[in-house]
Amino acid sequence: MSTDLTDLQLLNELEPVVERLLNRHIAKFKQWSPHDYIPWSDGKNFYALGGQDWEPGQSQLSDVAQVAMVLNLLTEDNLPAYHREIAMNYGMDGPWGQWINRWTAEENRHSTALRDYLVVTRAVDPVALEQLRIEQITRGFSPGQNHQAEGELFADGLFDSVIYVSFQELATRVSHRNTGKACDDAIANQLLARVSADENLHMIFYRDVSEAGFQIAPNKAMHSLHKVLRNFKMPGYTVPGFRRKAVIVAVGGVFDPRIFLDDVVMPVLRKWRIFEREDFTGEAARMRDDLGVLVDELTDACAKFEQSKQRYIEREARKAEKITADRVLSRPGH
Repeated sequence: MSTDLTDLQLLNELEPVVERLLNRHIAKFKQWSPHDYIPWSDGKNFYALGGQDWEPGQSQLSDVAQVAMVLNLLTEDNLPAYHREIAMNYGMDGPWGQWINRWTAEENRHSTALRDYLVVTRAVDPVALEQLRIEQITRGFSPGQNHQAEGELFADGLFDSVIYVSFQELATRVSHRNTGKACDDAIANQLLARVSADENLHMIFYRDVSEAGFQIAPNKAMHSLHKVLRNFKMPGYTVPGFRRKAVIVAVGGVFDPRIFLDDVVMPVLRKWRIFEREDFTGEAARMRDDLGVLVDELTDACAKFEQSKQRYIEREARKAEKITADRVLSRPGH
């Protein structure tokens, strides 16, 4: 088929695929309700209703788990912006529109469940969390912001969007699953396992739509794939203080460069057989070769991160030792 198809033509070509994958998704989806995974009996009123407001000592989560939970929740909070962007690229007619509405309904329960858990268990400051939610949604999100390359804005389009969310949904699944483990709490782990299962099904839908797109217009799809991976950022990059939060969860082993490469990038590239296909021509073939270079660069970045992480851990250990020593020396009799 032609590699010069317009997005409208691609939408029409892929519509039967979307309908089939939507039906498959509905058949595989396991229903669950957010309220079933919240320890309501642990909750109590806050000050306005005669109770006690939040204090740091009430949280049972580690610093890493708190940051990861907040980062994941604030990312989910931006759902209105994601819905708008996807609807603009896919349209709201036929199977595409049915998928968008279904996906939005399923994603909405994630923020509901995560916020209920954090507030009921007093795991984080609910006032600060609400302030961050308002700021995060006000900032919004768009692939144009997210994928700004040198000298040009990321061109919003069908392949750009579908390929981006193929990686993003997988990364989100991995992040939620690892956050559940970091919480060291059986209920949080169960909740985030349910959220991760949703994200996995979403990833499979987008990944397989993209795979069909590679069959229809391989060169056009490769242009988008190259653009997405060369400029990839998680949608949570608009979260206030994202850089600091990302460092904390990386050092904590929730989501780091090695996890991104091994558990997100490579599985999708292997599924699409990017380095085995022979239907890329011209500039698209050169872009495919450059993705091989990118994988090498990401591998080098993993090694550098591990070195930096080790130095960070050693610095923190020395700080902790000094604090302990100072406390001992400050006691009477020393």
